[in-house]
Amino acid sequence: MTLFQTFGPARTGAFWMVLAGTLFAVINLLTQYATMMLAVPSARMAFWQYFIALLFSLPWVAREGLRALKTGNLLLHLIRVASAVIGVQLWIAGLAHVPIWQAIALIMLSPFFVTLGANLFLEEAATPERWLAVTVGFLGGMIILAPWSESFTPYVLYPVGAAAFWALTSLLTKRMTRSESPESLTVYLLLLLSPVNLALTLGEGVAPGGGLTTLILVAAGLLTALAQYAIARAYASADAAYLQPFDHLKLPLNVGFGILAFGFMPPGAMWLGSALILAASFYLLRQESRGALATA
Repeated sequence: MTLFQTFGPARTGAFWMVLAGTLFAVINLLTQYATMMLAVPSARMAFWQYFIALLFSLPWVAREGLRALKTGNLLLHLIRVASAVIGVQLWIAGLAHVPIWQAIALIMLSPFFVTLGANLFLEEAATPERWLAVTVGFLGGMIILAPWSESFTPYVLYPVGAAAFWALTSLLTKRMTRSESPESLTVYLLLLLSPVNLALTLGEGVAPGGGLTTLILVAAGLLTALAQYAIARAYASADAAYLQPFDHLKLPLNVGFGILAFGFMPPGAMWLGSALILAASFYLLRQESRGALATA
């Protein structure tokens, strides 16, 4: 019996989602350092990050053969990539006007879109426990957001839009795990993202630079490939709505890494909101684990 078989589907899915969130937090740290401290244009950063991630994914394709690229859902792959690209563009546009901690808090509106979509399109049960956990997590995000403050501007709609499109990406990922392998989902995303990112960076130049910049780009690319694979494994193991609170862990992870790397100390409301998000995540894990044991 493997370790993941001992965990069960719910805990296995949670493990992969937390791992993905941790990897993305490190990627954000590298991206912020490259763009802010080394003056790397954001479009160029995105292109090399995902192109290098694609290169790291090629051994998976060689190991799996053409099976990793064979699909009967090419249209869904295209829609999924388009949704991810739009989400990324809205996210970047939002970061140009909205503080990072506020933008990340707004991304936590995504579970509402996911829970509704999972119930309508994936026929997953929207249990009271799930709604309670997601609601508590959203309340934590609202405390961090503080929409009643004077800093609330129309620009905050950009992260809200990103949350909606990333939720659509998550729902499509879960739907496609019924017939697609994690390797296929990962490679197609990286393969189709690269041409779009290349087109966006042509006006600023494509040359990656050298020295530390190249090292950061390579590291970000490798971690991106691993993170995308971890997400696919997560959705192959557990329901999309159940996994969303664990995706919220990216908030305290990003804050923590930001403090360690840049010394940025967020306001006190950040800690209260983060505590609610963590409490909701662990509550949901406990409820789902009990449900899995009851049906075993």
